[in-house]
Amino acid sequence: MKLTKILILFSLLIVTGCVGASSTGVLGTGVSVAMDPRTIGTQIDDSIMQKNLTAKVVNMNGNYILSVKTKVIDGRIFVTGKVDTVEEKLQITKLAWEIKGARSVKNDLRIKEKFNFQQTAKDVLITSQLRTAMITSKVIKSANYNIDTHKKKIYIYGIAENEDERAEVINEAKQILDVEDVIPSILLVEDLRVVKN
Repeated sequence: MKLTKILILFSLLIVTGCVGASSTGVLGTGVSVAMDPRTIGTQIDDSIMQKNLTAKVVNMNGNYILSVKTKVIDGRIFVTGKVDTVEEKLQITKLAWEIKGARSVKNDLRIKEKFNFQQTAKDVLITSQLRTAMITSKVIKSANYNIDTHKKKIYIYGIAENEDERAEVINEAKQILDVEDVIPSILLVEDLRVVKN
C-alpha cells in the first residue's frame, strides 16, 4: 500500500513537474507567465503550495488524484471536487491550512453521489459555453481563469485586471442557459500582495 502511494506521488510529480515558464501558468491553462499579473516569485510560491497540497491530499487517499482539484492564487487556496465523506472534506481543509504561506482556504468540495450522465453532460456544456464566451470577449483575458461546473453551479477562479473585467466574467456566466448559481473567486490585480512593475 505504501509503495502504491509512493508511485502515485512520484507519477504526480512527473506529470506536473517542471514545465517551461512560457507554456503553462500556475492555473494550468497554457497561459504565458508574461500575461499573469503576479510576479514570477509569487507564481512559483503558488505553484509550490499547490503541489504540496496535492501531494498531501493524494497521500491521504490515492483515489483523490483525479477527483480533488487544488488551485492557489496569491497564497489563497481553492479546493474543488468530490470526496467520500464529510470527515474527509474537513481533513482536506485542515491540510490546506497547514500549507506554509496559506492566506485563506475556500473549500468547495462535495460529497460523492451516484453518477448522473445527463447532469455531467450539462455541466460540461455550461463550462464550454462560458469558456467560449470569455475567449471571444474583448474585455476578458480568458487565460487568467479556471472554471468548474457542478449541478449547474459555476465556480470561477482567477485574476481580473479591474472591476469591469470581473463584472463581465460574472455577467457572462449568468447569461448561460440553465445556470442556477455563479460562485466567483476572482481577485483583482490590485488585491495581490505584489504585482509586476
